[in-house]
Amino acid sequence: MSGTTLLINLAGAIALLLWGSQMICGSLLRGFGSPLRRWLGQHLNNRWLALLCGIGITGVLQSSTAVSLMASSFSAAGTLGLAPALAVMLGANIGSTLVVQLLSLDLSLLAPILLLCGFLGLRLRDDSRLESLGCALIGLGLMLLALGQLGSTLKAVENTPVFQLVMSSLDGDLLLALLVAMLLTWMCHSSVAVVLLIASLAATGLLSPATSMALVLGVNLGGTLPALLGADGNVARRLPLGNLLVRLLGVALVMPWITYLAQLESIAQLPPQLLVVLLHSAFSLVLGLLFIGLTGPLATLLTRLLPAPPVASDPGMPLYLDQAGLEVANIGLANAAREALRMADMLSGMLDRVLQLLRSAHLGHAEQVRHTDQSLDLLSAAIRAYLADIGQEGISDQDADRSQEILLLVINLEHAGDILASSLAQLAARRLRRGEPFSAFELGTLYPLHQELLESLSLAVTVFLREDLPTAHQLLARKENVRRLEAAAGREHFRQLREDQSAWAESGDIFQRLLRDYRRVHHHIAALAYPALERAGEREREHQAATTPVASHQEHNPCAY
Repeated sequence: MSGTTLLINLAGAIALLLWGSQMICGSLLRGFGSPLRRWLGQHLNNRWLALLCGIGITGVLQSSTAVSLMASSFSAAGTLGLAPALAVMLGANIGSTLVVQLLSLDLSLLAPILLLCGFLGLRLRDDSRLESLGCALIGLGLMLLALGQLGSTLKAVENTPVFQLVMSSLDGDLLLALLVAMLLTWMCHSSVAVVLLIASLAATGLLSPATSMALVLGVNLGGTLPALLGADGNVARRLPLGNLLVRLLGVALVMPWITYLAQLESIAQLPPQLLVVLLHSAFSLVLGLLFIGLTGPLATLLTRLLPAPPVASDPGMPLYLDQAGLEVANIGLANAAREALRMADMLSGMLDRVLQLLRSAHLGHAEQVRHTDQSLDLLSAAIRAYLADIGQEGISDQDADRSQEILLLVINLEHAGDILASSLAQLAARRLRRGEPFSAFELGTLYPLHQELLESLSLAVTVFLREDLPTAHQLLARKENVRRLEAAAGREHFRQLREDQSAWAESGDIFQRLLRDYRRVHHHIAALAYPALERAGEREREHQAATTPVASHQEHNPCAY
């Protein structure tokens, strides 16, 4: 077999290994990411429990990089403290070693079984979670196939002159071996795949124990780089930097003793492949036990090294739309939801400014409403673009529904803000510029409408966060209250105009248009109740379909009588 063919086979096996790992991680996050995120947010207050969670989640997702991205996003968003997040990362490092130990066994017979089970899971039922589980099983089967292909290719490669020359150049130069492994791990974004590759190379006998150990240390350093280089902002960089500092300290402690450790009889007698796996596991386990009690001081140090940036003066600039959320759909949706709630707060502030404008006749309030609306539009555009980029490889049905809910909230809040800024506030300012303040009757009519809007906005936020059906029904019922208030105010206003012939016609028209604008704003707020009610209706229909007894064949076959 030619050298070119061997390189193609080797590259293909590594690519298949990485693709299988990505399939497992992406499928499980797509199908079970939202429940996992909720569970993490509720149970990671204890550092030992956080350590165990990191081990378990990495074992399931087959990727410590994915766990690092999740923990970094939680920490940056304030959902998870930095100290527990560091404990999660220590557990994730240990969990990745367990994955290596499992995949280093001879599981060639398991690969076709996993592929078959995954295919059946995709075909038997139209269920998003079962489909995600089937994709994960197929990914695990592909990883096992890739490992078998990798082993057979390396057996053919080990006798080539070029390979022996490369290995001989690394052998003895421990620093070069460490740097090569670190760079390869960063390029592959998978420490598991690179450790398995090193184990396969060590099994050929071309790597000395000292070189194998240096390569393993390089993998541990390189595994921290993807999350660190991909972090956006000081707060997001704290956790991956802490992970890098812990591993860098471990490498600095072990590196000077590699030559001595390699000469120990107990280590020299170990099979080369087993030596790589055990060293990788022991390194992460010892670091985890040493630093689990130092997560608090380390978190304080990282906070001082990477202080939080000053809050942007423009409220329209997003605060929570970090890049890590684009990789993990449920994290990105949580980030978008937090920004959408900021929009609700901004709309509430605009309503307060409008009320101050009506009361005080100070035209500066109208200008403040306009500026807030510009920030609202800017934030809305950022959220919509962020939602479009989340989960480009596909998201679960549940996450897709949540994305549509956030989008509906954002669009309706933006439209409500546009009505307040471009119509309601401008109409009020036009009348006030003519020196015609609103009468006691007009203010007494507008106050109840204004209060209805504020209370309905609060109910809409509750429905969005909790999917509370009684609250959703209450929100829709307020539409009728607003309609009645508008109709009663309009009738009474026309009656007063007929009695007072000296009143300006345009002033009356502006008041009627203000009533209409209040109702239009409320229409956009009340529309936020529909997603929860529609989902409840779908669940009710599914329940009725499941509980309705299936009619017999005779009941549907007229020829049977």
